[in-house]
Amino acid sequence: MEATMPAQRILVTGGSGFIAGHCLLQLLDEGHRVRATMRSLEKEARVRSELEAAGLTRGENLEFAAADLTSDDGWERALDGVDAVLHVASPVMPGHVEDEARLVATAREGTLRVLRAARDAGVERVILTSAFHAVSWGHADTGRVFTEEDWTVLDGPGADAYARSKTLAEQAAWEFARSEPGAPELVTMLPVAVMGPLLSAGASGANHVVLSLLQGAIPASPHLFFPIVDVRDVARAHVLALQTPSAAGQRYLLSDGPALEMQEVARILREHLGEAAAKVPTRSLPNAVVHIAGLFSRQMRAIVADLGVAKRASHEKAARELGWEPRPAQDAILDAGRSMIAQGLVRS
Repeated sequence: MEATMPAQRILVTGGSGFIAGHCLLQLLDEGHRVRATMRSLEKEARVRSELEAAGLTRGENLEFAAADLTSDDGWERALDGVDAVLHVASPVMPGHVEDEARLVATAREGTLRVLRAARDAGVERVILTSAFHAVSWGHADTGRVFTEEDWTVLDGPGADAYARSKTLAEQAAWEFARSEPGAPELVTMLPVAVMGPLLSAGASGANHVVLSLLQGAIPASPHLFFPIVDVRDVARAHVLALQTPSAAGQRYLLSDGPALEMQEVARILREHLGEAAAKVPTRSLPNAVVHIAGLFSRQMRAIVADLGVAKRASHEKAARELGWEPRPAQDAILDAGRSMIAQGLVRS
């Protein structure tokens, strides 16, 4: 059940990012003082302008600090006087990765760097943005409903470098929380494919699927399925986890409901976005074509294991313990598309 919480000073890592930006908007709207990290303060003016365009309130309560996940520099200052942390920053690289060791190290060591600095600063709670990639990859297609009890099988079928990086980073965080004296309370969030309105003139995360469809970059839709969650609901879950004392020590899976096939995503765009969706494909791509293309293309090879697999995820725990209520996936898809049109990324 949602609880009220007095205003706090909250640190949000990766403040120029997609999920982090929506977290900033909601935290500030609720009256918190917020500090956001970014690798370089050269981005501050742009990020602040984008947030203002998205409806930023109480911008005087927002400040920025320079800190990088690959370095200890800046974290002590960034965490000075902070009550809680939303650690959202993490490298996002699904599919083929040339240097997997570097990706895993950045995600894992960056998470531990934030947790150590939070411990040293006396922070009470850290909300870590993990991912469905730490839950459902590497399992045989059994039709199971994934829950917070599940973990990705690192060497299982379909497990890629990104899934391993998210899994190993989250597991390292839980080990730190269990074993380190004075460690802050830990809560982890496990969103499925995140879509929704852009804050900047560039797509990130699963919004790339929507953008590729609208731009006509995908001539025919492969039989891929996406369990979807709206970015605004992901941000809301982070805020609720700050407000709920019993959330300490818990994982929360964030999903709207049944996975949608790419053809269904395409249909939603065509039916609601008019001429702006003129390039959205109407045909499907046979699995056999994807398999053949995978012999020559790493990008196509990376999706072969996911063809026809509609992963199911339960958000019952988040609903019961946090009072979290996700909006329909269609809202996330369409608001993502509308924001791309508004940003000039899509032209009919």
